Amino acid sequence: MPAVVIVGAQWGDEGKGKATDLLGSRVDYVVKFNGGNNAGHTVVIGEEKYALHLLPSGILTPGCVPVIGNGVVVDIGVLFEEIDGLEARGVDTSQLKVSASAHVIPEYNKVLDKVTERFLGSRKIGTTGRGIGPTYADKMNRQGIRVQDIFDEKILTQKVEGALELKNQLLTKVYNRRAVTVDEVVEDLLSYADRLAPFVADTTLLLDRAIADGKIVLLEAGQATMLDVDHGTYPFVTSSSATAGGAATGSGIAPTRIERVIGIVKAYTTRVGEGPFPTELFDASGDFLREQGGEFGTTTGRPRRCGWYDSVVARYSARINGVTDFVLTKLDVLTGLETIPVCVAYDVDGVRHEEMPVNQTDFHHAVPVYEELPGWSEDISGARSFEDLPANAQAYVRRVEELSGARISVVGVGPGREQAVVRHDLI
Repeated sequence: MPAVVIVGAQWGDEGKGKATDLLGSRVDYVVKFNGGNNAGHTVVIGEEKYALHLLPSGILTPGCVPVIGNGVVVDIGVLFEEIDGLEARGVDTSQLKVSASAHVIPEYNKVLDKVTERFLGSRKIGTTGRGIGPTYADKMNRQGIRVQDIFDEKILTQKVEGALELKNQLLTKVYNRRAVTVDEVVEDLLSYADRLAPFVADTTLLLDRAIADGKIVLLEAGQATMLDVDHGTYPFVTSSSATAGGAATGSGIAPTRIERVIGIVKAYTTRVGEGPFPTELFDASGDFLREQGGEFGTTTGRPRRCGWYDSVVARYSARINGVTDFVLTKLDVLTGLETIPVCVAYDVDGVRHEEMPVNQTDFHHAVPVYEELPGWSEDISGARSFEDLPANAQAYVRRVEELSGARISVVGVGPGREQAVVRHDLI
């Protein structure tokens, strides 16, 4: 069975965890292929609510093998905090596999991330301060530390020494912070070696053999398309490839093995951090979406910026990722609105753009062109088929589908695992 990719099609927080969990009982492996603990998934199972940051959401499904791929940056302390938290709630985490080639977030990169962001002031990016960006920078600068290095003290020490030569100059002379010693970093990372060892594997080989054996492998993106380092709203992006293309490099699975790409979109749009957001609302409508949708970050608790559905962004994501199916989440949040605006195009200095403007300046100045759709007042949280939805809710889904560049195969009508209207099978 070829691999299936799940990506966020907006700026993140679209509900990828729920979509992954919806498929969980039917897949054999769930792979996190990018990012780190700078993003989170919230998964609701019955009365239980789980907030996952570094672990793939497939870890909640018995019999499913969760994999942290080579494209992820791993804060080992956070990894074990999550494992301990799940084990305390009765979740078996013993099947977890971690790529030996994944990069590790050392403590000094978390310090640098925070002080650099403060130093930027009004030009800040809006990072979470968890060391993600500096660790990816180390990776590209070829001075990163990988999981496999923790099991060779000599190599680990050499790599930490090389990294700290420059980083301590920055910390002491630019940011007026104390220097970090090689010994403290090495000692910290070595302390995890014995516990981490049973989880470490050649995950590229593991996944290739799984696909060859007919297993279903689900590749789960962190963040989202509009935060992708190449294709997002640069520089207000994450430091990794959060698109379907990144699934291949971040997991070691050949791109020819990927058959289906599932894009996750909210029935409205949200964003955390700095950067342009054409449909952002600064009025009571924005407050309504935030409160009704519980739009506060899983990882940071920060209130999310909220706006109406942006079909220009959806079309762009469909094109960049090759989306075959959309999952439209949180349709229930729109219940009670008399009319619901949907962005169908942008106006940039009097010129209509139905596709994403090619340059950053135009996107910053884009004014949304709205189409007003009739709302509904009926409770849709109990809907289990498309026909159960009110006529206006059905019309909203159909119109958004027409505008977005791919079919909408699942509609989310609540936070629970069972609160999903399936229009087309995802696998």
